Amino acid sequence: MLIREATPEDWPAIWPFFHTIIAAGETLTYPLDLGEEEARGWWYVAAPSRVVVAVDDAGTVLGTAKMNRNHMGNGSHVASATYMVDPAHSGQGVGRALCAYSVDWARTSGYRAMQFNAVVETNTRAVKLYESIGFEVIGTLPEGFAHPTEGYVGLHIMHKAL
Repeated sequence: MLIREATPEDWPAIWPFFHTIIAAGETLTYPLDLGEEEARGWWYVAAPSRVVVAVDDAGTVLGTAKMNRNHMGNGSHVASATYMVDPAHSGQGVGRALCAYSVDWARTSGYRAMQFNAVVETNTRAVKLYESIGFEVIGTLPEGFAHPTEGYVGLHIMHKAL
């Protein structure tokens, strides 16, 4: 798998799984009815932030990551990232590759840490993945997420020193 800078031409491949993941309402704090143009504007962020895609040998987009500073000003030394993997390619190491790539990007870009602000506690696959890469849950916002089937569940804040 190759991870490369996302281009505008990748959006038609990203949008279907992006929309599916968001509309399911199980893992991210995006509005469930987020439209395509607004979603594209939220995902394709300007430098120094970065958007990448993971592609297979045939060029099929398997997943995507958005990497950015977590805060501005005196908090701009902490990075963050958001990941989406096409459910058709789940369990194939795409999320792990994107997460490892973003950690390397943050480190080489001079960030001192990475922080994920809102990891849904019922998203146990993501929590386990992040922990395996060295992230720790440093706090949980009780009932911070309205899960469509589990009700109100916590949002983890996860951190990794770089």
